[in-house]
Amino acid sequence: MRDPSGRLLRLLSLLQSPREWTGIELAERLEVTPRTIRRDVARLRELGYPVDAIQGNFGGYRLTAGTAMPPLLLEDDEAVAIAIGLRTGATAAITGIEDASLRALAKLEQVLPGRLRDRLTALSQATVVPPPGSGPAADPDTLAALGAACLAHEKVRFAYTKADSATGKRFVEPHQLVAAGRRWYLIAYDSDRADWRTFRLDRITEVHRTGLRVAGRELPDGMDATSWLTRSLIAGSGSTRARVLLHQPIDEASSCIPARNGVLEPVNADSCVLTTYPDTPEYLARAIALLPVDYTVQGPPEVVAQLRIITDRATKGIR
Repeated sequence: MRDPSGRLLRLLSLLQSPREWTGIELAERLEVTPRTIRRDVARLRELGYPVDAIQGNFGGYRLTAGTAMPPLLLEDDEAVAIAIGLRTGATAAITGIEDASLRALAKLEQVLPGRLRDRLTALSQATVVPPPGSGPAADPDTLAALGAACLAHEKVRFAYTKADSATGKRFVEPHQLVAAGRRWYLIAYDSDRADWRTFRLDRITEVHRTGLRVAGRELPDGMDATSWLTRSLIAGSGSTRARVLLHQPIDEASSCIPARNGVLEPVNADSCVLTTYPDTPEYLARAIALLPVDYTVQGPPEVVAQLRIITDRATKGIR
C-alpha cells in the first residue's frame, strides 16, 4: 500500500479490532515490511493514538481503550454490518439490548454517508424481523466478557447453574460463542475436568477474567464450533427437541430453512429430517408452524399437542 495516509487509516482500522496483531500479520495485511509497520505505529503514537506493544509469544500491537480514544473508523461493509446487527438487536436473546440497539443505530445513521443510508433504508423496508421470544436471555456484560476472553485465549472463572438447578464454579478456556435457536452457548475447555464442555450463557454468572493466557486449542476431530454445538445439543438431555420430516430434498430445504431452526439430515432424494435445538414445546411448535415447506411431525407428543392448539386457534380465526 503506497499511500501513507491511506495506510495509516487502514492500520488504525485493524488495531481497533479486539485482538493483538503481530508486526508480521500487520505487514502482510498492508503489503509492507515489518519495519514500515514500526514506523507507522510510531507515527500514530505521535498523533495521539494509544498504541500498545505487548511482549511475548502471544503479544503484539493493539489500540488501548480509554477516555481519549479517537473516533471509530469503519469501512463501508463494516458500517452496514453493524447497522443491520443493531436493527435486529431487539430480537436477540440478550437482556435489555433493545433500547440500546435503537439508540446506537440512531447515532450511527446520523454520521453514515448518504450512499450507505440509502442501502440501509432499502434493507429495512424489504426485511421483516420476527418479534423476540420469551425464552431465557443472556446478560450483555457476560456476553461481552466471554467474547473478549475467547479472542484473547484467556482463562475465566464463573458460576454455572445446571439444568437440575445445582450450582458450581467452573474454570475454563473459552473457545467460541455460538447462537442457536433463542439461546447463546459458550464452547470451552474445562480445565478441572480436562474435557470440552458446552455452557448456556443464561446460566452463567459471576464471570471473572483471570488474565492467564494460553495457546488456543482446536476442537476434537477437527470440528468447527457450530458442528460441535450441534452434536452436543442433540446428544444432551434436558429440554424438548422435535423431529420433523420435511417433504423436500435437503439441498432445497437448506436454502430456505435457517440454521437456527436445527440440524438437517437427508432421508432420500425427496425428503430430509429436521432435528430442532432444545427448547420448550410451545416455542418449537410455533417455529415448526412457520416452516416454509410441507412437513410431518414425528415427535415428541408434547410438541404435536402444541401444534394442534395452534391449528385449532388459526382455524377458528378464519371462520
